This record gives sequence, C-alpha cells and structure tokens, in this order.
Amino acid sequence: MITEMTYARQMLSIGGYKLVVCAKDSVHVSEDSGLDSLLSLVGEDTWIGAAAADKVVGKAAAMLFVLLRVKSLYAEVITETAKAVLEAQGIECVYGTLVERLIDADGKVCPSELAVENVVDPSDAPAALK
Repeated sequence: MITEMTYARQMLSIGGYKLVVCAKDSVHVSEDSGLDSLLSLVGEDTWIGAAAADKVVGKAAAMLFVLLRVKSLYAEVITETAKAVLEAQGIECVYGTLVERLIDADGKVCPSELAVENVVDPSDAPAALK
C-alpha cells in the first residue's frame, strides 16, 4: 500500500504540480506558484494529519503548513527558517535542498518571506500575508 507521503511526492514529481496535500480520501493539487492555494486550505479540518509535498517552502509556507496541522512535508527546496518552524511543531520534514533564503530572479528576497520575517506565531501569518 502506498503512503500518503509517497503519493504526494510522486504527484509533485510526475504530475507537474507545485503543491500536493494528501489526507485519507482527499487530495489537493495546485499548479500555481505562490501561497494562494495553500492559504485557501487554512481553516479546513480535512488536512489535519495530512502529508504534503511542495516545490519551494519558506517560512511563510511553513507557517501555513503548521496551521493546516500536516504531519509530514517534503520540499524540493526549503529555507533554514522554514525547516526550524516545522521541526519546532513536530512536523516531519524531508527535503532536497536546504537554502538560507528565497531569492527571486532579480536578486531580491521573496516578498512573502519579508511579510512574515518578524512573525513568531503561525496563526498571525495569514494576516501578515494579505
């Protein structure tokens, strides 16, 4: 039997998705970049204990995964801060590449990361991101 984490990782790699969240009989997939898809899931009990896979996870996304109460996450790329946020909440974290910060093509820090830079409580992240 395939695990939710294995399924999420496979969907991410071969399905062309940027985000996959799997919980029991529910699957959410997104081809969109950014945090809108992940933000739309916050507050839904469906994802408690889910496994997730994401292309890029910074602190902002990590805080949203905490709010979803996922149990495990695979990230192709993850920031050091995001990894610390997830581990502090007991979320199993597997990743491909660990980076210091998320930098865009223009050499600037990702705006979402700047929005949550001083946020400590994950429950404050959605407001900071809007």
